[in-house]
Amino acid sequence: MAERSTAAVDVADNSGDDPLTAKADTAATDGVAEDQKTAEKTAEATESKAVERQSGEQPPITAPELHSGHKLARRYRLEECVTRLDGFSSWRAVDEKLRRAVGVHLLPADHPRARSVLAAARSSALLGDPRFVQVLDAVEENDLVYVVHEWLPDSTELTALLAAGPLEPHDAYQLVSQVSQAMAAAHREGLAHLRLTPSAVLRSSTGQYRIRGLAVNAALRGITAERPQRTDTEAIGALLYAALTQRWPYENDAHGLSGLPKDVGLLPPDQVRAGVHRGLAEIAMRALANDGATASRQEPPCTTPDELARAVAAMPRVKPPEPEFTAPPEYQHTTYQQGTYGRPQPRPQATQPVVVPPAPLESRTGRALKWAVSALLIAALGLGSWQIADRLLAPESKDETPIVHPSADDKPAPSKPIAISSAQDFDPPPGGNGSEYPESVASAFDGDPSTFWHTKNYTTANFGNLKSGVGIVLDLGSAQKVGSVDLSFVGRTSVEIRTAPADASSAPSTAEGFTTQASKTDSDMKLKLIKPVTTRYVLVWLTQLPLTDGEFRGQLTEVKVMS
Repeated sequence: MAERSTAAVDVADNSGDDPLTAKADTAATDGVAEDQKTAEKTAEATESKAVERQSGEQPPITAPELHSGHKLARRYRLEECVTRLDGFSSWRAVDEKLRRAVGVHLLPADHPRARSVLAAARSSALLGDPRFVQVLDAVEENDLVYVVHEWLPDSTELTALLAAGPLEPHDAYQLVSQVSQAMAAAHREGLAHLRLTPSAVLRSSTGQYRIRGLAVNAALRGITAERPQRTDTEAIGALLYAALTQRWPYENDAHGLSGLPKDVGLLPPDQVRAGVHRGLAEIAMRALANDGATASRQEPPCTTPDELARAVAAMPRVKPPEPEFTAPPEYQHTTYQQGTYGRPQPRPQATQPVVVPPAPLESRTGRALKWAVSALLIAALGLGSWQIADRLLAPESKDETPIVHPSADDKPAPSKPIAISSAQDFDPPPGGNGSEYPESVASAFDGDPSTFWHTKNYTTANFGNLKSGVGIVLDLGSAQKVGSVDLSFVGRTSVEIRTAPADASSAPSTAEGFTTQASKTDSDMKLKLIKPVTTRYVLVWLTQLPLTDGEFRGQLTEVKVMS
């Protein structure tokens, strides 16, 4: 789904569908978090100030008067305005230098929120987490402040996904798992979203969820919260609730979804729609922190994204649905006749006999050549017969070596998967800082191809010339005989398989401490070691990264170590 339509939905949210403003005009329902109320009051105060400015008490703030074709920094050409609200505007634009589509937020440099927007954009850009839509530039220039971010035309908004119906349990599980883990990582760096609505969540064609507007969307609208972690956690719970039921978990309609009935409070998802996954319904209620609902299930509420991510990880994994088998069409029997397939031949008509002229008499040269060939064939047959007879009549040799046929016991044993006890990211010096998203390492060997471990973003395929590679170290628990390693990546990736010495009691601290056993460049590959090696520690060492969404990063979806 093109991002033009997703931004258009966001305009509708700003006009009153957003619970941050809509709930401020009605009585708060039971269990709504205090910091959510604070955020709503802040948004209400912002809108009230806008009304006062428009009534004449203060001059209204207007969005910069720009038009399609206007160019920023001699690079970003504005194409289409998708949002214009409260003194700022958002555009679809083209980065003429890199020849790619980008998004741009614009507001006057004297706008009361210009400084906070710049600060939020620069903080978000420093995070560099690929699970978020990346901020590419944040500039104050010619009385304008503008923020440039990624534009993902091949991704689909959660708003559009929910318009088609509730998500399948596996998709809803991936949604809450990926979004909660991403927000937990953001909060560890001191960043909050505070406007985590369905229009802020995108799903790529590969099934990965990405979050846009981290810190920036709230700064543009002047939204703050005393307890930002609680606010974002409740927002994730609302997203999961909507994914399970196709209903918004509050009384007011929002984001194209119907709200709950009036004066009944927050109903559990399984009371709103039949067949809801029980474990996911429990997670949604714990995130929304409704005291009555959580008390009935004897489960504590989740008040931070990290707590929510751990709760999701602790529940049984929701498997994807089995692929449906489509029966092949029935075989159509046809009859074959010379010159046609399955068509009756017309009855032969009586015709006049064709007179074939007699073959011409052979020349003298032709007859001589025929006799010569016949003589050679007779000689060859005689020589062959003599050799066969000589072989049959020869005495048996006593020095013949008997032919030994291999038995079934001599065949090599089939390879089997070796259990991976644990794993850790590997980013050693020089150039490395020792951390390449350790929280997602387990996703590389969880048996689920929709999850992955990923590296940071780099400016070039060879890590911006900062280091020779990064990877993960697999601990097999004890020394095992390793024959091959199966790998699956997102995009063609160059990788080496290295092993630690057989007697190593701990993993080496440098890449040179491992021995290279195989290497290849592909997305799905089976790397067979030169010969089986006994080792406890296997290093998956990435040496070249693929280009993904304008950045270079590695994404390892599955790894299997085979005997």
